Amino acid sequence: MMKKQQLTIALSKGRILEETLPLLEAANIIPAENIFKSRKLIFDTNHDNIKFVVIRATDVPTYVEYGGADMGIAGKDVLMEHGGKGLYEPLDLEIAKCKLMVAGLTDALPVEGRMRIATKFVNIAKQYFAQQGCQVDIVKLYGAMELAPIMGLADRIVDIVDTGNTLRANGLEPMDFIANISSRLVVGQPALKMKHKQIQPIIEMMSEAVVNRREG
Repeated sequence: MMKKQQLTIALSKGRILEETLPLLEAANIIPAENIFKSRKLIFDTNHDNIKFVVIRATDVPTYVEYGGADMGIAGKDVLMEHGGKGLYEPLDLEIAKCKLMVAGLTDALPVEGRMRIATKFVNIAKQYFAQQGCQVDIVKLYGAMELAPIMGLADRIVDIVDTGNTLRANGLEPMDFIANISSRLVVGQPALKMKHKQIQPIIEMMSEAVVNRREG
C-alpha cells in the first residue's frame, strides 16, 4: 500500500480559527490537542500525514503560494491584498463574514483634488480608486484606522466593517462598498497537481459541511 503524502494546512489565527475547526472536524481532520491552550505553531492531527500550522492570517497566502503549506484558510480581504498568485480558491467557507468599505467622518465634505486614504489594504485601495478614476495618496496603517480622519491624517479610510459600531462610535460612517468578505479555502497549484487525490476529498467534505451549516 502506498504511503500517503504529507499534507500541511495553514490556519489563520484569531476569530477565523474558531469558526474553521468545526468545518475541518466535519472533514474528519481534528487537532491532536487544544490549539487555543498551546503556544505551539505546528499541530499534529488524527491523521499521521496531516499537520496544521497556525500563523498570522496575512501570511497564509504566502505560505501556500511558496509551498510552505499545501492548503490554507484565509479571509478574502487577505487574498485580494496578496493578489492570489499561485493559489486555487475552490471553496467559500461562508465564515467570518464582513464587508470591505470606504469610510469617512459623518460630516465629511467632498475632497477637492487628491484624497489621502489610510488603510492596511494598500493594493486593494490603489486598485479600487484607480477604477473609480480617483487619484489618491495611500497612508499605510496597521490598526485603529478610525483615528486617521479624526486626527487629520487622512480624508477617508479603507477597512473591514462588521457591524459598523466602531465607525459610529468614532463619528465615522461607511461610504462606498468595495467587496463582500468571508474566509476561503485555498490550495497551492503545485499541491493540487501532486496531492490531488488527498486534497479533493477534503474539499468535498468541507463543502458539504458548509452547505449543512447554511441549511441547518
